[in-house]
Amino acid sequence: MAQAPKPASQVVEWNRTLLVIVRTPGAQPATIHPTRSFAIMHSAIYDAVNAIDGTHKPYLIRLSASHFASQEAAAVGAAHEVLVNLYPNFQATLDTQFQQPLAQLPSGGRGEGIRIGKTVADRILALGANDGSNAQPIPYVFGNAPGDYQSTPPNFLKQPQFTHWSRVTPFALESANQFRPGSPPNLTSDRYSDAFDQVKSLGIAGSTTATADEALTGRFWNGAIQNYWNEIAQTASLAHDLTTAENARLFALLNLSFADAVIAFYDAKYAYNFWRPVTAIRAAVMDGNPDNEADPNWLPEVGNTTPDPSYPGAHAVISAAGAEVLSSFLRKRHFEFSVTSEVMPGVERSFTSFPAAAEEATLSRIFAGVHFLFDLTTGQRLGSDVADFVVDNFLTSRDRDN
Repeated sequence: MAQAPKPASQVVEWNRTLLVIVRTPGAQPATIHPTRSFAIMHSAIYDAVNAIDGTHKPYLIRLSASHFASQEAAAVGAAHEVLVNLYPNFQATLDTQFQQPLAQLPSGGRGEGIRIGKTVADRILALGANDGSNAQPIPYVFGNAPGDYQSTPPNFLKQPQFTHWSRVTPFALESANQFRPGSPPNLTSDRYSDAFDQVKSLGIAGSTTATADEALTGRFWNGAIQNYWNEIAQTASLAHDLTTAENARLFALLNLSFADAVIAFYDAKYAYNFWRPVTAIRAAVMDGNPDNEADPNWLPEVGNTTPDPSYPGAHAVISAAGAEVLSSFLRKRHFEFSVTSEVMPGVERSFTSFPAAAEEATLSRIFAGVHFLFDLTTGQRLGSDVADFVVDNFLTSRDRDN
């Protein structure tokens, strides 16, 4: 008789719960990036569980706790406390999510675990209360010179998003511009022309150059990229039967990296204010490059373009960070897994490594018609730099310095 599958760690379950919340229309405040919520929740879970486990250095909160306290209860207590504060409209659902697993846990150490989790969560929430995330977005003034970011057809949103986000206090980085990349290529350069021609041909709606699989790839990844990578981490966690403490550390490293990667790429986006492909292709007569031919009716494969500047590409930044954290944590590059799409229900893509998934997610933005290749190569370096910094300097083993 087959054994019933082992239930997922509460770290994974609460990651799933937060994904449900941020995917609920209207649940996430429009001016607060959801990666902040994931970083707060998972750093609270980590510090609570690690207070009991004691094998690694704390992120922010140092507590003395009995090793007999329940790590799973600590994870439940921390996650619930964070989410009821960040999403009070979900209180009833979160309370149910809080009670159900506790009934399955041994009573010994359960109450102490919950207390530790709640204490840590309250302290982390207090420390993040004045991080600048509640500020109003900075009004954006569109430029009109060649290369300047413009509102993009066909939706033509009036204001770009998260203009204030580079001013949010990072979770781990020393500053938002710590790894700011250099400027995008000159409009008259061969590098720009090559990238222009590539996205113009492969990323146009109904492209006759892109293969059916490339066009599908562009659409498959056209959702909130950090959500895909949290689900990839869930898959990896279950496949490797990670302990509660291992899960707490993995998801904290992952989401601290994502939150700071978003702060870093918005710093760069609004430092350079570079136009999107749809603007560049329609206005190519203005760019001073005789090799670039305009198409005034050009639209991207995915229809709408994300309302922010093009350089660097968010998918590239987040995917590089995700692959770096997962490969480093699990100490393996080969891992077979499948990914589901946030925007194409029932469709899966399969991969043999985290870097392979990251590379496809990155290049998908060309097939989607929303990024130049140089947006993506630059984004990959930025994401790797942020993740490496987080992994090297945070949540490290207590034995490492001994």
